[in-house]
Amino acid sequence: MTPHPVLALSGLHKSFPGVKALSNVSLRLFPGEVHALMGQNGAGKSTLIKVLTGLYTPDAGTILLDGQPIQPKRTEDAQAHGIRTVYQEVNLCPNLSVAENICAGRFPKKWGRIDWAAVNAEARRVLAQMDLDIDVTAPLSRYSLSIQQMVAIARALRISARVLILDEPTSSLDDAAVQRLFTVLRRLRDQGLAILFVTHFLDQTYALADRITVMRNGETEGEYPAADLSRLALVNKMVGAPPDQQPTRLSSTAPTTGATVLKAEGLGRRGALHPLDLELKRGEVLGLAGLLGSGRTEAARLLFGADAADGGHISVEGRPAGAGPWRSPREAIAAGIAFCSEDRKHEGAILELSVRDNILLALQARTGLRLALSRAQQQALADDYIRRLGIKTASADTPIGQLSGGNQQKALLARWLATEPAVLILDEPTRGIDVRAKEDLMDAVRALAHKAGDNGQCGMSILFISSELPEVLHCSDRVLVLRDRRAAGVYRRGELDERSVLEVIAAEPTAVAA
Repeated sequence: MTPHPVLALSGLHKSFPGVKALSNVSLRLFPGEVHALMGQNGAGKSTLIKVLTGLYTPDAGTILLDGQPIQPKRTEDAQAHGIRTVYQEVNLCPNLSVAENICAGRFPKKWGRIDWAAVNAEARRVLAQMDLDIDVTAPLSRYSLSIQQMVAIARALRISARVLILDEPTSSLDDAAVQRLFTVLRRLRDQGLAILFVTHFLDQTYALADRITVMRNGETEGEYPAADLSRLALVNKMVGAPPDQQPTRLSSTAPTTGATVLKAEGLGRRGALHPLDLELKRGEVLGLAGLLGSGRTEAARLLFGADAADGGHISVEGRPAGAGPWRSPREAIAAGIAFCSEDRKHEGAILELSVRDNILLALQARTGLRLALSRAQQQALADDYIRRLGIKTASADTPIGQLSGGNQQKALLARWLATEPAVLILDEPTRGIDVRAKEDLMDAVRALAHKAGDNGQCGMSILFISSELPEVLHCSDRVLVLRDRRAAGVYRRGELDERSVLEVIAAEPTAVAA
């Protein structure tokens, strides 16, 4: 006999000005199961969680808890119904003790005062359910990130949780910590808890989930038993690729490339990227392909020094990066590496500054105040790149925030071209821009790499990252496919099409391409 769902959503709609975030979404959670929620970036997963936790009120639809309608309007309402959430970033207080974090807001009291003995005993009781024996009086900061995740779950479970929502709980954990967490989750599932596991890791999904719901473009694509849904079918449903689609294989003709410019060996960061080997030649576009969370952006940030690597070596044109990877972006810029971040508004454009100032920002930071350009030199350089890249702006003095997304992206590209880098890293350079602007930018990328200089050498070396497989295949001379924070294979232009890339991404761990 099939049990009744403890939580059932049907016909959920949620819109924001100009954006339909959820459209007719449905979801069922049964007691004693782990249910994976899968989907690409922008699929609607985060919005759905915020509806469930009372942060957003749906425009339409019903939420049933044990068959009774509920309408959580605040997080406190959802918690009162037994719906608890643990987020990707541990939102606890590291300066407080483990016990204080678990009991915060609901301290046991005696004679009007906090009963600290009862607080510590309660914390030990909850942690014992998870088979975790630690000093609950010690500051939370003493423990690893994986233990902090366990404490966050313990806090969620303390108040009669019936539904536990885990939003990307493993994104910052290493393999050993993930396995420890999974052991706890399986025990909680066997105790009858309904667990909604939001993730983008295929291996973890199939290691833990009983059923899978796929979301795409704000809609529920479907609900499937995990055992009945192959990895390739899951990937196709997430990205929207029809199984019978005839892929277009691009020409295998690739331009002549020069010597190795950038080489990384064993570059990695615990909980973010397994040790990665990467080689980029002069005049080559190397594409990084993979699903959200595969390690593409993490690799780019390590190569630029935006994040600190745990180990590995980087060399540019044969010159090593001191004793190891870059310690800061300043070192990477000095070595000739440029990086256009995927977060254009927060890590790229300074919206209040003019187009000219945004273009000159990296060059001025590289040369320093002692070699400041004159006003005439600044204007000439900015005007030159505005003309060369076709940036549509009234003048170089226009605030960059007034430009369209595509023209902002071109201005940021100009910023790094002005530094004459040896390596240009482009992370999602076409995100949020129109089709024509995408085509113009991709043409510019290939022209930069394949245009020979006055000295007859090959052009710039470019690392191109995009979640859009056709873009990666169109721009790249070689493609490095990443899966679950590991390299899954390197392929030359013409060896892959969209379908074969998805097959590599969906392959079992033992079938990783060489």
